[in-house]
Amino acid sequence: MVTLTKIDNSLITINADEIETIETAHDSRICLKSGKFFIVKESYHEIVQLVVDYKRQCFKHLLDLKQFDNS
Repeated sequence: MVTLTKIDNSLITINADEIETIETAHDSRICLKSGKFFIVKESYHEIVQLVVDYKRQCFKHLLDLKQFDNS
């Protein structure tokens, strides 16, 4: 899940796995697989970094386990 700022300054938390596209102009438009979209203040690069950070956190335990794998 990533938390972003809508243009009215309210926060919205979006399931990162549901993001289909990110369009940018002045603001960013997040289009979800459902067809819904949200306009947010964060830039394309900020959104991508938030998603990457979220995915890293989700799979961190796999990376931690790998250090104990002797194969």
